[in-house]
Amino acid sequence: MQFKDVIGQKEIKHHLIQEVLQDKISHAQLFLGSSGYGSLPLALAFIQYLFCENRQADDSCGTCASCQKVSDLQHPDLHFSFPVVQAISKQSDALLSEWREQVRERTYFSLNQWTQRIDPKGRKAIIGSEESLAIIKKLSLKAYEGGYKVMLIWMAEEMNGTCSNKILKILEEPPANTLFLLLAESQEYMLPTILSRTQIIKIPAIDSDELARHLRKKYHLEESVSRSVSAQTEGNLLEAVDLVEVSEEKDQNRELFVQLMRVCYKKDVIPMFDWAEDISQLGKERQKTFLRYALHMFRQSMLKNYTDEQLIRVSDEEKSFLDKFAGFITGNNVFGFMEQFNEAHYHIDRNANAKILFTNLCFNVMRFIHRA
Repeated sequence: MQFKDVIGQKEIKHHLIQEVLQDKISHAQLFLGSSGYGSLPLALAFIQYLFCENRQADDSCGTCASCQKVSDLQHPDLHFSFPVVQAISKQSDALLSEWREQVRERTYFSLNQWTQRIDPKGRKAIIGSEESLAIIKKLSLKAYEGGYKVMLIWMAEEMNGTCSNKILKILEEPPANTLFLLLAESQEYMLPTILSRTQIIKIPAIDSDELARHLRKKYHLEESVSRSVSAQTEGNLLEAVDLVEVSEEKDQNRELFVQLMRVCYKKDVIPMFDWAEDISQLGKERQKTFLRYALHMFRQSMLKNYTDEQLIRVSDEEKSFLDKFAGFITGNNVFGFMEQFNEAHYHIDRNANAKILFTNLCFNVMRFIHRA
């Protein structure tokens, strides 16, 4: 991965390059920002630039032996740690081949996409206590090629308390020429002692024009459509791709959304309970994806109502549904809907009882949908 392959983020790229050129590399850095902003591609490009044997003023050469090894995720001094489902494996190494395949296929990806890849059941993936032992062991060894050793911890907020505490010492006093790169979307669940030992680099949203340009090139979109999608997703590539690509999961979310709105509009209490029961059986990440999809559909309904359909970006199936449904989303209820679904996402992420939460959501939807 080279910096030229990272979408936008000009200022962050310049900062990272200057760190290397001026030999002022902080030994522990936290890249803080949504996966859709490009924290992982930036980290990989930074590592490749650090290891490059013939680095240029603005990028790695991409052709030397070290660049090739990093690009193939096979450099002996580059180590990865990432969330895993504990019932499958306690340590990242057992899933390293799947991790490499994921990164090679699509460098921008979410925790949900990774979890679905390794576990169709969608169970919670974490970085557990066993992983801390592997991290310490790897970094205690000498660098194979005599330079830096790098430990990249993806989704560092998923480290449990035991793991976080066990790596504190090596994070604060690492062996010489050791670099920790922690990537996280939120610092809320990270120990203050971890945060205090890292240099935090906030990864901003991708510039709207840069994202629109990328969408036009990759998906052959008209300029007006690419700009619309870029604006709607506020610089988040993953959300933009979700709007452009119609996937099986999106179809499932659409069906769940349609069912919810129908049973709530009809005030069919038993089907409402059944719907809540069905969705409560899905994995936590799938539930969160559905809630984000529902928020998207509410926004699309408002765009349909107030922009003459000029800005909406939906599939043909969704448009057919919105033709009948959008009229039920108005200024009288849209803020109530948005608040309820945002709160549901917040509480699901914090391990609320899914059945109770979605049952309560059903009754709130029934209340709001009749306020149109």
